[in-house]
Amino acid sequence: MATAVPAPHPNAHAHSRYWLVPAVRAIVALAAGAVITFTRDAHTPVFGLIVFGLFAIVDGLATGILSALFAGPRLTRTLFAVQGGIGLLAGVLALALTGGGLGLFLYLVTVWAALTGFLELYNGIRERRRDAAARDWLITGAITAVLALALLFSPADAVLAIGLFGAWAVIVGVFQAIGAATLRGAARTRAQSHGAETGS
Repeated sequence: MATAVPAPHPNAHAHSRYWLVPAVRAIVALAAGAVITFTRDAHTPVFGLIVFGLFAIVDGLATGILSALFAGPRLTRTLFAVQGGIGLLAGVLALALTGGGLGLFLYLVTVWAALTGFLELYNGIRERRRDAAARDWLITGAITAVLALALLFSPADAVLAIGLFGAWAVIVGVFQAIGAATLRGAARTRAQSHGAETGS
């Protein structure tokens, strides 16, 4: 009598490529961090709004669209779509109101970080026993929430505020890159195991 083989999850193939999401997000975050790091003499509110605006739009689109394609459960995809939408809205506002000054930069980045950090943290907590990416969501969400708190309680100084956002971008970018490499390795191992089982 043949041993029954469990049917693969309907989203298994898409989810195996989820590593693309943190990989793209890492590239976007590291690009923003590099721009801020190597232009220290240009840290004005206008500069901050432009860099944040471009980052938030690209990151929001990548998070929302790629998560919809490759993430797991429907609720997870929905929450990341909302997270992406928040980033997109914040980025559009930042670029449309580049003359808004330091107050607008602090407000937009703080609100964006608080909302997206909470959503990613919630996704990580909810999926921590079921999804390999949950640990990355937990840590990224926590770091983003810390950015919101740091901006909320730091002095109103453009160089400091933009520097904090740049530091966050570098830290999160590196962490996302490591997470992407880990998830890709795990996906390859699962694919090889599945191939060996079906071939035997």
